[in-house]
This record gives sequence, C-alpha cells and structure tokens, in this order.
Amino acid sequence: MLLQDLQQRVRPVLVGIPALGLLAGFLARLLGYGGLAPAIWVAATIPVLLVLLAEIVTSLRRGDFGLDVVAALSMTAALIFGEELAAVVVALMYSGGQYLESFAEGRARREMTALLSRVPRTAMRHRDDGLEEIALDAIDAGDRLLIRRGDVVPVDGTVASRVAVLDESALTGEALPVQHRAGEAVMSGSANAGDAFDLTASRRASDSTFAGIIRLVEQAQRSRAPMARLADRYAMGFLVVTVAIASAAWFLTGDPIRAVAVLVVATPCPLILAVPVALVSGLSRAARHGILIKGGKALEVMSGIRAVVLDKTGTLTDGRPRLVSTEVAPGIEPDELLMIAASLEQASHHTIAQTIVAGARARGMTLATPSDVAETPGEGVEGRVQGYHVIVGGLSFVSGKLGISETSLGIAAGTPGSVMVAVAIEGRLAGVLVLADELRAGTETFLARLRTFGVERIVLATGDRQDVAREVTRGLPFDAVRADLTPDQKVTTILSERKNGPVMMIGDGVNDAPALAAADLGVAMGSRGAAASAEAADVVLLVDRLNAVLPGLEIARRSRRIALESVYGGIGLSVLGMIAAAFGHITPVQGALIQEAIDIAVILNALRALQDKPASGHSLSPDQIAGRERHSAAQNANLV
Repeated sequence: MLLQDLQQRVRPVLVGIPALGLLAGFLARLLGYGGLAPAIWVAATIPVLLVLLAEIVTSLRRGDFGLDVVAALSMTAALIFGEELAAVVVALMYSGGQYLESFAEGRARREMTALLSRVPRTAMRHRDDGLEEIALDAIDAGDRLLIRRGDVVPVDGTVASRVAVLDESALTGEALPVQHRAGEAVMSGSANAGDAFDLTASRRASDSTFAGIIRLVEQAQRSRAPMARLADRYAMGFLVVTVAIASAAWFLTGDPIRAVAVLVVATPCPLILAVPVALVSGLSRAARHGILIKGGKALEVMSGIRAVVLDKTGTLTDGRPRLVSTEVAPGIEPDELLMIAASLEQASHHTIAQTIVAGARARGMTLATPSDVAETPGEGVEGRVQGYHVIVGGLSFVSGKLGISETSLGIAAGTPGSVMVAVAIEGRLAGVLVLADELRAGTETFLARLRTFGVERIVLATGDRQDVAREVTRGLPFDAVRADLTPDQKVTTILSERKNGPVMMIGDGVNDAPALAAADLGVAMGSRGAAASAEAADVVLLVDRLNAVLPGLEIARRSRRIALESVYGGIGLSVLGMIAAAFGHITPVQGALIQEAIDIAVILNALRALQDKPASGHSLSPDQIAGRERHSAAQNANLV
C-alpha cells in the first residue's frame, strides 16, 4: 500500500521532468546554447529511466513481464549512442502513459472505510443499576447490553427483554423485520428496528458474526487472482519482434544507430497510452449513466463476463416491503379498511406500520387522528379511529385480542415471503393487508438481455429461505437457485461458478460483501445498498435500477474493442516503422517523431470510447429503461 501511494505521488513529477527538460533543451538551442541541449535531455531522461528500471526489477521478482522492458531498452540505447532527443521524447511518452494508466486504476477506488464504520465502536452495558459506555473490545460473554432503536447489534447474543424487532436484511437477505422473543439468539450486524431491548452477549465482538464477515471480505480480496494489464499481454511477442529486427539491422549493416532507430520506433507508446485512454474514456462514459466503475481493470473484466450471480433482497427485488393486496370481509370496502388501518398505524414506528401508512398516502388518502393508542412492540397496536375500536397486527396478536384461536380467523396462508397484517374493527375481523418484497420492474427483460452479452449462467444466491427464493424466481430464466446461504457459502458459490468463465456478482447487503470481493467483478446496488457492499465491489450502481448493469456491459465491451483496435493499429504501424528504420530510412529522432504521430492516431481512436453510441441496435438508453420501469410499476400498482 505504501509503495502504491508513493508511485501515485511520483508519477506526476515523472511526467513534468521530461516535459520541462524537452522544452528547456529546445530553448537552449534557440538562445544559442545548443551544446547544453543534449546534457539537459540526458538529465531529464535519467530519472524516468531509473524509476522504470526499479519497477521492472520489482515486476520480474513477482514473475510479471510487461512492455516496460521495451521502453527501458529504447531509452538506454538512445542514451548510449548519443540520441538524447529521442531518449527524452520516449521518456515523456512513457511517463505520460503511466500517469494515465494510474489515473484509470485509481478512479473511484477507496478503502473499506464504510464497512468498518458500520461496526459499532462502543456499546451501552448495564452495570450497578446504571449504564456505562464501553469499547467493543471490553465486552465479555455474559454482559447485559442495551441496544437502542437504530443501533447495530455489536456482538452475537440472546434477547434478554420480552421482544426485539431486528432488521436482518443486511445479513440474511430477509427484507421484512424479524421479531425475536426472550432467549432467542440474534446476530451482530443486524439493526434494531423496534424499541430498545436488552441483549446478553454470548461471545466477544472479535468472534461475532459481523467481524467474521469483515474477515471474509479481506480474505476474498487477497485471494482474488491478479489480472494482467491488457497491453502487457502482447509484451513478450512485441519484445521478441523488436529485438530481432534491431539485432538484424545492427548485425547486417554494422550500424548501431539503425538498431537505436528501431528501438525508438518500437517504443510501445500506442499500447502504453491508447489502452488507458480508451479505458478512462469508458469509465467517464459509464459515470454519465450512473455506473461507477473502479478502474480500468474492472472495466476490462466487465467486457468478458460469462456467469452472473445475483442476490435477492435489494437486488432482484426492491428490498422494501410494499402493500400488494387487500382482502376484506363482506360489507367493508378495501380503501376504507386501508384508511382505518393506516390511521391507527400512524402511532407506531414499526417498519410494517410505516409501510401501510405510506401505501395509504400513495393512494391519496386523508388519514384520521387515532386516540387511546396502546402498542405491543413488535406485535401490533390497538386504539380508536373515528370512534371505532380498531386492532391492527399479526394474526396471533389480533386473534388473541379477539379471544379466539388463530385458525378461527379463517385466513389462508400467504405466498412465501409475504406478511399478513390482520385488521379488526369493533371486535370482528374486517380484513387482511398483504405486504411483500416484490421483483424489480423489468427483471425478466434484464435477465433475458444478459444472454445477449455472452452470459452463459445466471444464478440466484440468497440468504433467504428456499421457499421464498423458489416463489420469487418462478418463471424467470435462472440456471440455478441457491438459498439459505451464509456469507461464506455465497463465496463458495462464486468460486464454483468460475469454471464457466469470469463471474459477476450483483448484491447490496453486508452479507454480499465477501462474495462481491471474491467475484471477478463485484457490482453493488449503491443507491440504497449497504456501504460494505459498495466498498467491496468493483462497480457501484449510483441509480437504483438493476437494468443499469446493461449499459455498463455495453460500454465495457465497446471500450475494450476500441482499445484492442488501437493496440493492433499501433503495433502494425510500429512494425512498419521498425522495418523502415532497419533499412536506414528513418533516424532515431525521425523515429521518435513518427512514433509521436502514431501515438496521436491511436489516442484519437481511443477517445472514441467517450462517444455515447450503442454497440448494437437493440440497446436501451437510461431514459428508455427508466420509462419502461415506470410503465411496469404503474401496471403493478393498478393490479393492487
């Protein structure tokens, strides 16, 4: 990390030294001090060459071999045989290319500070009839902790109060809050969605679930296989051709300057410059679509994805419960039932209560003010609305208040993953409100279009229950559905799918972070997703639309294709120049100038990646995607 930081700081300086040296040498000639120009150019070249040689040694120790060797050879040969101008030009183009590439790699890359910031730093512990704030490291098994509303549970433990309502979506993928009664175990990393409760710690913070997830992310990032730079893949072949032509020219003619000219023309500036320019252009274009791609390597991997693994909650589905249907008893209108229930639920802070209120207000309803409200945390609420005695809550809560068994309510079980909220008015069951976490609009179209980008496998990997996963994916073109997965099992799923080619993982929760880090390409739903997943991912969708992945795939494929065009075109022109130099038609300085012309040509071609043109006629613009989703959402709303 320290070496990378040092390189980031040195690169702008390395660009400035040969640039200023080149200008200073020409200025010396103009002022009549032409004898100083070669010395100035040598002085401006040497710092770049020394840094380059140090990087080559470091790379070779790691077993990496890149185009840097060709650049080092051309600079060294030019200095040895007195072609100082050619040497400084090569130094300038090389350092400029490296700076552009480092800019591409460093774009939007941040450390996992957000993941670590989610971990609570302190906890409230009961001690001597009072509360004390202590550091997480000071928590021991058996300590009784107070978990306030909105707090993240700091350690694994058991509920010591009558009831606790937790949002576990970041850990398990379950979109709806989960109620835990006294004595039940809860996991660290879940958030308190209800009233404050007491927790008895069962282990230390360092041994808890959330700490284990962080360790999984770090291990997955370390174990991910490094990807070579696109340009480096052609390094060995290009070096062999260059050395062969330069050696033949020197051996057959006895003129070392011809060999120098060959090396200067062969300086791989088209590869060093064009590839990062095309990739940075692709990154900029993707950002305009609300797709934050963290560097050129991520963009390149994105262009060759063969398998896609998706999380369910917050990715395939909206991640928020919505009112999907209303079932009423005879004599009750659906809107009347919803208005009365929502009016009473205004007095509750529970997530489901707020969902019901939001559903009523979305329909333009005017809600009444409730009175005589009494809430049983995590179970339900009762009170008076417009003079009527109303009870709203879970089936067991409402049946208990009515003094009958739950089966006597005569309510059929809902679909897996849905929540049934019963409403009783004046001592009798008036109806049921059904809430569920629904598929995102356009999901089926999105999955189908993934196939057009060469995706061969589409897999669902969720921590939710098997029956819920099966219900959600019914009729969708998934090749496999994996449910009830822990974070480490999601990583295993990623690794098993890698046999089919590069794997893209799309997720949004804390439990997705290890899998996002382990995948060849991690894509996080960054609009409402957990900060942990956004930090572990290579790509963050800044718009809350799964379909935004499609423009990203298209941009990545087009940017890579343009980069390859520049590579092939640049290499071809360089080889022609090398042959001309070998026959003595080009001097080293002329070779440097010709190389500059080649550089300009390939860079202009690489900049085409900035143009917002689709690679195929069947693409949808972001506005078209959003429009289709709004239309689909409107149709869904009309069905409710």
